[in-house]
This record gives sequence, structure tokens and C-alpha cells, in this order.
Amino acid sequence: MTLPRINPLKTKSWEKLKNHFNKIKGTSISDLFVNDPNRFKNFSINFRGLLLDFSRNRINDETLDIFEKLSEEINLSDAIKSYFNGEKINETEGRGVLHTAVRNQSNNKLIHDGVNITEKIKTERERVFKFSNEIVTGKYLGFSGKKISTIVNVGIGGSDLGPKMVTEALEFYRNHLNIKFISNVDGDHIHGLLKVLDPETTLFIIVSKSFKTQETLTNGETIKKWFIEKTNKDAVSKHFVAVSNNLDKIKDFGISSDKIFPMNDWVGGRFSLWSSAGITIALAIGQDNFQELLSGAQEVDHHFKTAKFRDNIPKVLAMIGIWYTNFWNAETEAVVPYTEYLKSLPAYLQQSVMESNGKSVNREGEKINYQTSPVIWGASGTNSQHAFFQHIHQGTKLIPVDFIGFKNSLFKNTEHHKKLLANLIGQVDALMKGKNKDEVEKELKSKKMNKDEIKFLTPYKVFEGNKPSNTMIFEKVTPKNIGRLIAIYEHKIFVQGIVWNIFSFDQWGVELGKELADKILQKDNLKSSSSLESYLFS
Repeated sequence: MTLPRINPLKTKSWEKLKNHFNKIKGTSISDLFVNDPNRFKNFSINFRGLLLDFSRNRINDETLDIFEKLSEEINLSDAIKSYFNGEKINETEGRGVLHTAVRNQSNNKLIHDGVNITEKIKTERERVFKFSNEIVTGKYLGFSGKKISTIVNVGIGGSDLGPKMVTEALEFYRNHLNIKFISNVDGDHIHGLLKVLDPETTLFIIVSKSFKTQETLTNGETIKKWFIEKTNKDAVSKHFVAVSNNLDKIKDFGISSDKIFPMNDWVGGRFSLWSSAGITIALAIGQDNFQELLSGAQEVDHHFKTAKFRDNIPKVLAMIGIWYTNFWNAETEAVVPYTEYLKSLPAYLQQSVMESNGKSVNREGEKINYQTSPVIWGASGTNSQHAFFQHIHQGTKLIPVDFIGFKNSLFKNTEHHKKLLANLIGQVDALMKGKNKDEVEKELKSKKMNKDEIKFLTPYKVFEGNKPSNTMIFEKVTPKNIGRLIAIYEHKIFVQGIVWNIFSFDQWGVELGKELADKILQKDNLKSSSSLESYLFS
């Protein structure tokens, strides 16, 4: 056993949190600001140009003090050491969890299974950079002697969501290459894309650790068939790259050994964008920017390991999330980045958070009787304000929100950016302050409405307020800041999994649907099965 087995409900701190919750549940966030003129300063963290403002939460100093004690009771510090040292904390699969290692750019030794993996990581990274540089500079040529201009990433889950999200986020830093992503086993989508691709100038990157993922391999075979029809079988080795560990399967597919980049067992798919699985990112933004992405994440790794609890961004965010999930019975969390570049961040976090902590069995194999991962959702601001913010403001559910903003515009468009940030601040304030009955009546009177009109409209225009939120503000969208942002959420996931006494780094729940789909496809007569199967396959 590498991780502690501690039921959080049986700790002294959990009992204190329950009592504390009952004591402060009637206190509004606005009252907390009135009682503490320095609340913003006291409930915010500055880390190298990154501001986390968590002052607009239903918490006070005592809340944080108890959560700090909880972290001590569950041995969080020891768990963090196990995490970074490569111990096999993915116990159900017998694996270490070392996505932090593949972004570490130091030469410090890290021994895993008796081997110093630092050199291996460095060698793999250099291979990725060498190959991507050859493509970007035009040194590498396709089978007909033409330069590669389009990259198609073929993967699913972490092999798609991470690279896609980061590539979109860093659009400003993109080079001339046209980047496409195929994930779904939807034939209409893949054939629609193939219609517009030029096989002579397109490189396909197939990302699958096992090289057995049904969707990825089906898409890969379809692409290869199309490619051979347009060219010839010998050309496959020039236009297909694999990120995988299954050398036999890759060889059968026709990919040459010099275009195989390994995926280590100790890097989970949903945390793999830092590794060879991020080769599409390196192709899209170049070696230097990819290094900056890694550097930003590495900075947060050091911060997470060394900063005191009250100054530790991932720890504070994790505990605030537990506060709402387990004490306020919040079922979801919204993530709203105020940049269109991060429009895919909520989808990326859905996988990384919910696949990690969507568990109902603890580390002792027992069914648990408390909530674990919230449902993660969201969209970019200001679009989201015209979509689901109505529900957050006036709906019946408590929905904590993470706002993510950037102080400066990449294109230095001051007019647009001021309006964007004003909307962010406006939403943060509106959620906290709301609008009471007296304010509404005064507003309606100023519009010369009569008493009956005012009486009718007032209930609909009252905003309860007291809605919690966190706000993270970065200087601007850069590779380093995107690396920081992702790493913050990764470590938040880790802390919450430790508190909830679950294994965050397996995903057995993904397997059952795949198994049943395979069984359905293997049946001799699909029409003779259940009524739905009969209907669909008739």
C-alpha cells in the first residue's frame, strides 16, 4: 500500500467541519466582506504574476484552518511525496503516476523500478523536438517530395482532448501548419475530413498507448485505406506516426520504427499532453513554446510541493471544492474562461476531473457513503453569460464557478479587452451581491412603473446573490501560463482524491461499455439480439 486508507468522515477535522458549517451557513459572503475590510488581501494568493482571488466564497479563517488540519490528518504531505517520487499510487493497475516527471526539465535523478528515468524522458523529448523541427522547417518531405502542411492527430480521450485544448489555447503562437483532430468513431466526420485532405502533404499521428483503442484503430485503418487508395502502400511509412507502446501492432500497421514515440505506463492518458503524446502540440507551436508550456507546469509542481497551505493554490482550490461538494451539497462546478482560446478547457477538465475522481469505492475496496467528484461543465465568457448564467444566478441549484481571466490582450486591443474584463468582474460581483427587493422596487419606480406593475415584476428581478466563485487572473495567454493553469487543476484533482480516499488514476468505469460494444459487434446475427440492437442494425 502506497497511499493512506483514511475515511475522511471518521477524522476529527471532518466533524469540526460539520459543526463549523452549521455555525456559518447563514452568513452571506457580503457580510464577510463587511466584517473584514482586508478580505480580498487575506483570501487571495499571488504567485509569480498569477492571482487567485478566493475571497468570494462561503468560508472564513476557521474554515481554512480546519481544512489545513484535515490535510494533516489524512497525511497529505506523505501522499504528495509518493506522487512525485514515482511510487505506484495507481495501485489497482500497479503503476506510478509521473506526468510531473515528463515536464521536469532538470537533470535530477528520478528512480522508478530501479531505473533513472530522467535520461529516458530527456531522450524521448529530444526525439519529439527533432522530428517536429524537421516538419516545421520543411526539411522532412512526404513520399512525393512535397513538404508536410497538415497534421492530423488521431486519438481519443486524453490523446485528443489535451493536445486539442492546448493547441487551441495557444493559437496566437501557432506556425504555418494546419492542425486537425479526429477522435470520434463517427464515419461521417472522418470521411468529411478526408474529402479535403491532400495525402501528399498530410501527416497522420496515431496516439494510443496500447494501439488497441477501438475508436482510434478503426479511424486509423480507415485513414490508411483511403491513403493507400490515393497513393500506394509504400508511402504509409512516410505519412504515419505512432505514439504507443505496442511495437508489434504498430509494425503490422506499417509504421516505421523511426516514427514510433513511446508512451510510458507511468503516464496516464488524461495527463499525457506533456509527454510524447503532446507531439502535435510541439508541431503546432514549436520547440521553444512547448518548453515554456512544460516550464509553467514545473513551476506549479514546485509551488504545490513547497508552499504553505494558505499560500498553496491547488490545495486551497481542492479544499474549497470539497467544502461545496460535501457540505453544501453542490453537484456541479462551472469553469468559465474569459478568452475564446480556452473554449475547450471545460471539456478537457471534464475528463481529467471526472474520470479521475468519479469513483464510489474507497482505497479499501468498500462502497463509500459520501459524494466525490462534482460534474464539471462550462464555456467561454462572455458567450456563457448569454447561455447558462441565468441558471447560476436565479436557478435552484448551488453552482460554484471558477472564473479565469487574463490582464492583457495578445493583440493589444484595449477596447475589446476592457469590455471582456468588465464582464468578468461584473459577473463575479453580481453572483456575490445579487439584487434585493428594495433595490428592485427602487429601480422599477425610477422607470415610472405603477404599483401593480412593480408588485408583479419584483419577484422575477430579485437576485438572491451569495453565489460562490474563485477567480484566477494571469498576465496574458502564454505557453507558460497555460502550463501553469493545467497543472493547478491536475494537483487539485490529486488532493481531492486523497481526501476522498479513492484511487484517482485508474478508470475502470470506461471499460465496461467498450467490452459490451465489442461483444455486440462479435455476434453472428445482430438482428436477433435485443429490440434496440434489432432496430439499429436492421
